[in-house]
Amino acid sequence: MNPPPATVDGKYYQVATPASLAERIVIQARDRIHDDFMRICQPTSTDSILDAGVSDVTGAAANVLERRYPYPDRITGAGLGGGEDFRAAFPRVAYRQIAANQPLPFADGSFAIATSNAVLEHVGSLEHQRRFVAELMRVGQRVFLTVPHRFFPVEHHTAIPLLHWTDWSFALACRLFGKQEWSRPENLILMSRRRLQAACPPGAQVRIGATGILLGPCSANLYLYWDGRRGG
Repeated sequence: MNPPPATVDGKYYQVATPASLAERIVIQARDRIHDDFMRICQPTSTDSILDAGVSDVTGAAANVLERRYPYPDRITGAGLGGGEDFRAAFPRVAYRQIAANQPLPFADGSFAIATSNAVLEHVGSLEHQRRFVAELMRVGQRVFLTVPHRFFPVEHHTAIPLLHWTDWSFALACRLFGKQEWSRPENLILMSRRRLQAACPPGAQVRIGATGILLGPCSANLYLYWDGRRGG
């Protein structure tokens, strides 16, 4: 396997540039996501946590769990890059490099909680999404996963308003604004409740709800919670 570039996640922050309004909105949304993680999962100081898909961009909008969680030594961050900048920014957090669309390098039930923020929409096909969610459920006793919600008024990666609510109009808008890469499913699948449910293994008992900036059916993010201790 050829090593990935030193920085692989910069393209996901093209809109949320440092000190911009977009970055402030992302920070606000992710801080609220962290609050929901704490409320729903109720982690203890001894719970081990896997954060799957941490970013090698270490700005204020990235890696909210590592920025805010009170017990960083209980976190293992897993990312595609070598993790040099991540390790420097979060020296108390363990880091493990992973490969895209490959099994996670951890034993079954290794973590009390497996979490992932804004990753599932980038793993590719529905089959890849199902494998990713299944891997989180394999290595974590509980799973808390979040994705951007396609029905938020402004699309998170391109800042295109409203036209992302259907696949065909989003593809057209991407062509018009020269952002065609985001209309390709290998780069981005816009997530709804239906698509998030479809990414779960058959029979998995999950809770799906809104998080981030709450705007009713147009809230900024969705979360999925699964508790394997209760039979899944």
